Amino acid sequence: MMKIDKFLDFMKNNNRIEAGSKVFEMFHKLSQEALKITVELNNKYHTPDEIIGIFSKLTGKDIDKSFRLFPPFYTDCGKNIKIGKNVFINACCKFQDQGGITIGDGCLIGHNVTIATLNHDINPKNRASLYAKAVKLGKNVWIGADSTILPGVTIGDGAIIGAGSVVTKNIPANSIAVGNPCRVIKKIKE
Repeated sequence: MMKIDKFLDFMKNNNRIEAGSKVFEMFHKLSQEALKITVELNNKYHTPDEIIGIFSKLTGKDIDKSFRLFPPFYTDCGKNIKIGKNVFINACCKFQDQGGITIGDGCLIGHNVTIATLNHDINPKNRASLYAKAVKLGKNVWIGADSTILPGVTIGDGAIIGAGSVVTKNIPANSIAVGNPCRVIKKIKE
């Protein structure tokens, strides 16, 4: 079985993930681990400190004591999530993090936000193959409820994504962006 560090290195390079490959098998192994941990997280009350411990186990990284999460939370990997300080994730969020999700310091993520990092091959004969692209949220980003962030998107520091938006392209720092597809409607003046 592939080791986690090799898996994460492979995912950084936006390689094609062939159905049935060792990387594909690792997807399934990590998904099963994430399912076990998220069931533990989501099915009974935990103190904020317990949630930090469970999230650290899920990501395989130490999570800062300032982190807050309102369960339930769902992910199909967990090991490719990086969380900054003073991050808040509200209830019912779904992270498809195999391609990598980086959340900067001070980010606020609203209810029911989906962050996706994978796309399937467009050729029907190869549809089970996947492509990964990381999503990056800068510092102090606010993602409104029910928004979806698609693979490869970077959202700049201080940006706001309006509720219900579908973010298909990069959003510059200190911008307010809304809609489907999400578009900048205003610059934020500090």
